[in-house]
Amino acid sequence: MTTSEFLTAADVELMQDLAQRITATHPELVNSDASFGELAWNWGRAHTAQGSSWRRRLWFSGGELVAWGWVKLPCSLRLSDGTVANATGAYLAYQVHPDHAELVDEVIDWYDATAAGLERTVLPGDPDRFALERWAAHGYVPDPGGLGDTGSWTQLNQRDLTDVEPAKLPDGYRFRTADEAGGEAAVQAHLNAWGPRAYSVEAYRDLRETTGYRGDLHVLVEAPDGEMAASTIMWLDEVNRTVEFEPMGTHPDHRRLGLARALLLHGMLLARETGAVHATVACLGAPGHPAARELYYGAGFRELCRDVPLIKDASAG
Repeated sequence: MTTSEFLTAADVELMQDLAQRITATHPELVNSDASFGELAWNWGRAHTAQGSSWRRRLWFSGGELVAWGWVKLPCSLRLSDGTVANATGAYLAYQVHPDHAELVDEVIDWYDATAAGLERTVLPGDPDRFALERWAAHGYVPDPGGLGDTGSWTQLNQRDLTDVEPAKLPDGYRFRTADEAGGEAAVQAHLNAWGPRAYSVEAYRDLRETTGYRGDLHVLVEAPDGEMAASTIMWLDEVNRTVEFEPMGTHPDHRRLGLARALLLHGMLLARETGAVHATVACLGAPGHPAARELYYGAGFRELCRDVPLIKDASAG
């Protein structure tokens, strides 16, 4: 059985459940934008502004979700600095349970029909060789821009939570939680790190309603002058006792002070107190983007898997 319509919060919860089931047995097969935390982050921060350009289809077996597709169609977004960003192509996030791998062809056919006439991109995981073969059979090719030395492909890193060293901040800096600091501080910390985004206090309020969000696991670093210098959200998957850092960033004026490392270590210690035994964090994997990878490796993380950017030209049918 399948259904196809606008994406809802209830759909995202079903998709998170599928992510948990796959994580339990095949964590390397969870697509980079289909993890428990990534789904909540992408939905919560953006559905009010972008939801009208989203389409989804769900596939069920025995009443249980076994595959889904989430297409993001062209739209215009007003950013936090008042400028407007235009997305002109289509992008697909998707997940197929490995026990129902044959459904990837239906996902691709649905994507091609939904985004006909547009340039189409997708990020299947490199370990999923069957899916990569099927995408190739449907005319999708590696995206040269995404796969180059400064490309946009990402890798997922993991570590267990034993032997986490204490976190140390520079003098005058302190950890805060979003619950303590409030929504405006939480939003400003993100914008300080990432620049203009379609993110606001209203979007943050939506984010707080997502499954898995906890304000006590949304951690900020406050500078001596009160500026928000760094932040991360940790998404706790209680079923698998794993925590996911997403997003994580530092204000450019406060980089190279050890804030990100301290934030990682502090976050892992907090997560361990909640019962987590495992942590993940994603980063750009291309050689031209070494900073985040080196940070995570220095904190004990190692690569679990990576994605493969694929593209299909608008004229390809």
